[in-house]
Parts: sequence; C-alpha cells; structure tokens
Amino acid sequence: MSAQQELDTRTDHPDISPAMVWLMATATGLIVANLYYAQPLVGPISRATGLDPGAAGLIVTLTQMGYCLGMLFIVPLGDLVENRKLIVTALLGTACALLAAAFSSNAILFLAAAFCIGLGSVAAQIIVPFASHLARPERRGQVVGTVVSGLLMGIMLARPVSSLVTDALGWHAIFVMSAIGTAALAFVLKSRLPLREPDHTSTYPALLATLWHLLRTTPILRRRAAYQFCMFGAFSLFWTTVPLILASEPFHLSQTGIAIFALAGVAGAIASPLAGRRADQGKSRSTTAIALVAGIVAFAAPLLLSGGRVFELGLLVAASIVLDAGVSASLVVGQRAIYALGADVRSRLNGLYMAIFFLGGALGSSLGGWMMAHHGWPGVLLTGLLFPLTGLAVFLTEPRR
Repeated sequence: MSAQQELDTRTDHPDISPAMVWLMATATGLIVANLYYAQPLVGPISRATGLDPGAAGLIVTLTQMGYCLGMLFIVPLGDLVENRKLIVTALLGTACALLAAAFSSNAILFLAAAFCIGLGSVAAQIIVPFASHLARPERRGQVVGTVVSGLLMGIMLARPVSSLVTDALGWHAIFVMSAIGTAALAFVLKSRLPLREPDHTSTYPALLATLWHLLRTTPILRRRAAYQFCMFGAFSLFWTTVPLILASEPFHLSQTGIAIFALAGVAGAIASPLAGRRADQGKSRSTTAIALVAGIVAFAAPLLLSGGRVFELGLLVAASIVLDAGVSASLVVGQRAIYALGADVRSRLNGLYMAIFFLGGALGSSLGGWMMAHHGWPGVLLTGLLFPLTGLAVFLTEPRR
C-alpha cells in the first residue's frame, strides 16, 4: 500500500470542509459548462464564421473530441503533477481559448478554439478525484456526490443560459463572459485549494502506458463505465432531440420556453448527494438498479402514454427530471466505486471512466439526430430506451457480493 493509500485509511485523516466542497462543486459546474455553450448556437456561429451548414456539427464534435483526448492525456497527470498547479494551468488555457472563440472571424479559428476549450475543460475531472482525496473514506461518496451535482448542474444550465445571453447580447457575449469567469476561477482556486503532490515517481509515458493495463485488469472500472456509457448515451440523445420536438407541433415553444424547460431538468441533479450517501451506506447495488430503471421509465412513459398538449408537455418535464436523476445517481455511485481502488491511480481511473462516459454521449447525440430525421420522435424514444435497457442487462450479470 502506498503512503497516500495509508493516508486515506487512517482514522485521523482530516476531513474536507463544507466550504471547500461547495467551492469544488461550483468550480466543476462552471468549467464543464464551457463544453455546452455552443450547442444551441450552432446556427448563428456558423453564419458568423462562414462555416458550411453541412459541417456545422463540427462545432460540438470538436469540443467533445478535445474533452475526450484531455481525459486520456491530461487527467492522468493528476497522478503525477501537483494538482493545484495542473488545474490552474488548464483553466488559464481554457480562458484563452474562450476569448479566441469569442473573437473568431473564420471557421478554422473557431473550430481550433472549440477543440482547445474541450481540452482545457478537463480541469473539472482533476477536481473531482482531488475532492475524493481530501474526504474521509466514510464520507467519500457524499462528498463526490455533492461535487458531481455541481458538474451536472453546469451541464444542464449551460444550454439555457447560453440561449438567454445570446438573445440579449449576441453569441459573442457568452464566450467573453465565460473567459472572464474562468480566469477569475483559476485565481480563486490557486488561493484556496491545498497543495497535493501525488505519491508517484513514474514518468509521463510510463503513466500513459498503464491506462490499458488498468482498463484490462480492473473489472469494476469496466462495469461502471459500461453503465454510465449507456446512461449518458440516453441523456445526450434526449437533450439533443427534445428541443426540436418542443419547437414543433404541438408545443411550438420559443427559445426562451425551451430554456425554461431545460431548467426544469436541473431538479434531477439533487439525486447526486443522495446517491453518494446511499453508496456510503453500502447500497451501491440497489442505487444502480434504481438509476437504470429511472432511465427506462423516462423513455417508456412518453412512448406509451399520450394525451393533450399540456399532459404531454408535463410528461416530458417529468421524464427529463427522472432521466437526469438516474444519470446523476449512476455517475456518483460509479465514481465512488473506482475512487475506492486507491489514491495513487484515481486520476487515471477517472480519466478512463469519463472518456468512456463521454463516448456514450457522443453516440447518443449522433443517433438521436439521425433517428429524428428518419424515424421521428417515436424512433428517438425507442432508441433512447435501448440505452438503459442495455445497461440493465449488463447490471443483471453483476455477481452479488
């Protein structure tokens, strides 16, 4: 056992303060929101930068690609480099990329900036295992759950905030505001976060070489990543397509109406600390089952039930909350499980877990758009239903302990 692992298991391990937990939760939300500001703005950004309509999807795709690559090549550095320095450096790079996006005059510059925004935003995934390291083992699930609830709030709030700011001030404004906020956050975290020197003497190439070994030899990582691949695939499919449904017959909601709908889904983030607390109590298995069933219900209810405009709109609101709660709960239980495997590998495990997680999201988004174009809303719901059903099928093969 490494010195760091011994620290984690000592009964006198000092606990993380509530103020630090909320600072980390707020930070992860603000950082990860940078990935989603451009999603509802693809149209105006494409027109302003001269991007061909057929290639407009690259705005979102390159941001996600940058994030996934950052998961694999930057997040593992959390096991090698002093964590506070790594976080601050990534945030300052992200702030520069956001400014470049705000003042881009051509498509190539904006797309390059979008890629760099994704790359630097992985700072959020260095903060989450950092919070786990600071927490006492018996409270680790609750702490991670609270921090992850901030991350999910950032994901859910980014789209409506971006739409509302753009309506009022134009699309450039959201990137300028976020650049200023991200730079300010870097200096706040530099002054508030404690130092954490990882107990690791390896080199960076050797560290990266261990990623495949960790994935191959860690069954719980593969299993938890599979659950979250399915849940985030369903989440991305739903939130990629539901704005199109809300803007069309029979709802005809405006952009502001769609933004308000998205805000309702934020209520699902309350599941994160609750799931973390249940995991601390040894109820990870039942919490995972509840999360997967919630995902199934979120797609099955709109598919099987019908009524008037108000009824169906209310059903979609309920489905969004249930789905978001299921995704939140599954994510927290999974992160708690892999963080318990040892402090010296936490960043690498988290990088692998989140990279697989976001690959599921990319698949869900692409399938959602294709199904909507070729098979309409019923096809979208059926496809979305397959994601949590697949996750549940994998879950049923999990041996009881």
